[in-house]
Amino acid sequence: MCVSRCLRCVGVSLVPLATVCMLSNILLLLPELKFNFLLEGHVTREATWATGLWGSGILVLLGAQAFVRSSRTTGCCAFRSEMLRQVLYSCVCLMAAGTSCLVSATGLVQGPLCLYNSGAGPVWGVPLQPTADRDAGYLYNRTLWSGVCLEPRGVVQWNMVLFSVLGGASGLQALLCAANILNALLGLVLGRGVGHNKPDVKDS
Repeated sequence: MCVSRCLRCVGVSLVPLATVCMLSNILLLLPELKFNFLLEGHVTREATWATGLWGSGILVLLGAQAFVRSSRTTGCCAFRSEMLRQVLYSCVCLMAAGTSCLVSATGLVQGPLCLYNSGAGPVWGVPLQPTADRDAGYLYNRTLWSGVCLEPRGVVQWNMVLFSVLGGASGLQALLCAANILNALLGLVLGRGVGHNKPDVKDS
């Protein structure tokens, strides 16, 4: 087992996932790829929290950079000190990714903010959110995807796809960061890797 190789592998794997999270969150802020809904405040609440940008995006990217850089650390004491820092970085990234995953799941269950017909005429709200007598059944009822929201067009499918992608990518990040905590703890105890400094055994 090589702790350094695992650190580098986790760091490299987090980069495309963080990119996917940031792109998904940006697209969630731009229904129909238009800025006017964002400027008018007609964007789903969970998307405006931008956890895919600052959480599973920027913070995880900074953590990934630290993981890759620490994998090149040499020296026994220096490496163990670096592993202690990596435990802290991994915990921060785990919380950031976990928060983004939780927010994505909430946004998916609550449904999008949209213009819909009410008893008093068209109003902006969250018509598909669960209530005491209705769960998040809209996820499985395709007739509601285009029959409730008037604007933005196709916002139900838009949010479902992007929140699912964001939640899935954030969940994978959380798993990788949790694994990296264990890896860094092993590095703290064992050094760069089991068998890293084993002497060669020569035939007599």
